[in-house]
Amino acid sequence: MVSGRLTVVIKLGTSSIVDENTHEPILSILTLIVETAAKLHRDGHNVVLVSSGAVGVGLRRMDVDERPTYLPRIQALAAVGQCRLMSLWDGLFSHLRLPVAQILLTRNDIADRTQYLNAQNTFSQLFDMGVIPIVNENDTLAVSEIKFGDNDTLSAITAAMVRADYLFLMTDVDCLYTANPRTNPDAQPIEVVSDISSLEADVSSAGSSLGTGGMSTKITAARLGTSAGVTTIITKSSKPGNIHEIVRYLQALKETPGDATDAESSSLESTISKPPLHTRFLPSETPIQSRSFWLLHGLTPHGTLYIDQGAYAALQKKASLLPAGIVDVDGHFGQQEAVRLVVVEKISPDALNGEFLHSGQEPKEVGRALVNYGSLEIARIKGHRSTHIHTLLGYADSEYVALRDNISFFEADEHVPR
Repeated sequence: MVSGRLTVVIKLGTSSIVDENTHEPILSILTLIVETAAKLHRDGHNVVLVSSGAVGVGLRRMDVDERPTYLPRIQALAAVGQCRLMSLWDGLFSHLRLPVAQILLTRNDIADRTQYLNAQNTFSQLFDMGVIPIVNENDTLAVSEIKFGDNDTLSAITAAMVRADYLFLMTDVDCLYTANPRTNPDAQPIEVVSDISSLEADVSSAGSSLGTGGMSTKITAARLGTSAGVTTIITKSSKPGNIHEIVRYLQALKETPGDATDAESSSLESTISKPPLHTRFLPSETPIQSRSFWLLHGLTPHGTLYIDQGAYAALQKKASLLPAGIVDVDGHFGQQEAVRLVVVEKISPDALNGEFLHSGQEPKEVGRALVNYGSLEIARIKGHRSTHIHTLLGYADSEYVALRDNISFFEADEHVPR
């Protein structure tokens, strides 16, 4: 292992590497990205590319003018385009004698804990072999129920999976601004964000006609990345060389002695070349652990458990979830499937239509759990003591509806994915 080795994930949207009008790959940008990745690799760092563009390249390959709306046709174009896209990457990296690997993912691929760990192990082996993984969503197979939604989210989940140090989200502006810099000359750049919940920035930038993301999806990705301890950075996609400069700058800052005085730190910073403009989201001081991140963001919930305040308080003290603390159940799910946890005080017969009767705050989703019983069984044992489970069901696989190791909570200000 190289001393000081970092893991850097670089997310590239379709509009960054495919011309929006001609659908031709932007070879100048692709080449600069490859050169940047090679520099990081020569510095001893692991590099992962999360590359969109399969559908865009497929449109060009098949001489189709506009992105279709018919899902099977989009998937077919993705299948055509992915071959061409990987061929481009492989050809460019081969000039620098760097091997690449293709990794295609859907949520189903990481929903199973064993598969998630296998993916982590594969990344680890590729790094040890000096290979640059190139990740994309498997658009050929993915449908709305198992899609990540956009590659910004996929890149954040990948960054957490590989325990990355930095996640770069490449976009068409240098950084976040307080207002739209194209229309407001008074817009100020936002260079460092320590608290995303208090962020006041212009996020009106939408995705291109080829892409699916925009600035708001990058904020969501930054929330996910920073919660897992990943420094997340937004910078300009047309200047990939910024990545290398920013990494070197941040590493120089990290090497500042911990016992240096403020004056010494300021003096040191003044001797370090100022990096290109970017927005840096600082990682959480208490990053979520790998398994908790997987429970919260790797799984698609199949239903909802409404729990009372007493059960929630017990879970916060590391207790497991007992049936007595469950107020109601929504959805149809089986054993070992993920569910939402929603805290309520009291629930009316019309609860599942949203008419909650309770005191205090509105019911709110607080976390996720993998359950030991299906929805039908939980509906029968909810509100009862664990000693009654066998009588009510005829069997008792566990005294708990969910073990504490299979429960994770969102941070107080964390965005809840849908």
